[in-house]
Amino acid sequence: MAQAKTFYIFHGEDDIAIEEAVNKLRAGMGEFGDMNTSEFEGDSVSAPELLNAVSSYPFLSDKRLVIVKGLIAHATRKGAGETGKRLIEQLMTEGASLPEHARLILVERGLLGEKDKLSNAVAAMPHGFVRAFNVPDDLAGWVIKRVAAYNAEIQPRAASALADMVGKDLRRLDNELVKLADYALPRTLITEDDVAAITPYVPEANIFQMVDAMASGDGKTALRLLHQLLRDKNNTVFSVYGMITRQFRLLILAREHIDRGGGGGLAAVLSLPPRAAESFGRQARSFTMAELEAVHHKLLEYDIAMKTGAMEPELAAELLMTGLSA
Repeated sequence: MAQAKTFYIFHGEDDIAIEEAVNKLRAGMGEFGDMNTSEFEGDSVSAPELLNAVSSYPFLSDKRLVIVKGLIAHATRKGAGETGKRLIEQLMTEGASLPEHARLILVERGLLGEKDKLSNAVAAMPHGFVRAFNVPDDLAGWVIKRVAAYNAEIQPRAASALADMVGKDLRRLDNELVKLADYALPRTLITEDDVAAITPYVPEANIFQMVDAMASGDGKTALRLLHQLLRDKNNTVFSVYGMITRQFRLLILAREHIDRGGGGGLAAVLSLPPRAAESFGRQARSFTMAELEAVHHKLLEYDIAMKTGAMEPELAAELLMTGLSA
């Protein structure tokens, strides 16, 4: 019979999968699970406190569950010093001899490094379990699978559009799927039109079109798209301006990658899904680095003018569109 696991470390950027893994262990606690479960924040709990909690004999149950969030990040942060070091060392020592009824789970948002001492020590323990939960490379595939949890399906093109607009934030992707499944009722198939209708990330697609118009010198189209964005009650001049600034910041990174001879790897450079990164690469080729840097300086100049009251925000945005499209 396999030895029961008593010390778990779940880490990574897929917090939905981490939450599901924790909930699975919760579900195994039985009828009196709530009475035998304790939760702590890693920045406010000591090693003796959590070890005492998990070692205490359970009440009307055969297990005691303790969940701690962010302990490793807090103990290994810059400035943690000897206090953080002692905390990790105590967990490495005491964690090796937890009672059989113990279920200690450390939850870390973000991937731990390969040299992380505690996770390496726990992985080597016969009763230890360490798992990394990474964001999948195929976000569209994740969307297609995930939407089944809401008794719905989604067109592959719609899944790709949603993944490209939202990016690697799985929690936000999941929230959008909930809304889309409700919006599509009584249909069970979510379409690309549904995504365009209610997803708040659609403005980013319009930003792409706007920048394409600017690159081709089509100031009329750029202004039309700007006014379309500003008519949306969810947008302000400043939020749209922020999206434009972000677009050109990413284009500078993409152009720099291209100029250095970079082929693949653009998705990693931009921290975006591959398809979205390809779109930035295509658009970056419409500009020289000098042109992109000039746009960036102009964005900063207008930003200061808007925030100091030297220029009305909407006028600044319009001048930016017409000036850069000339």
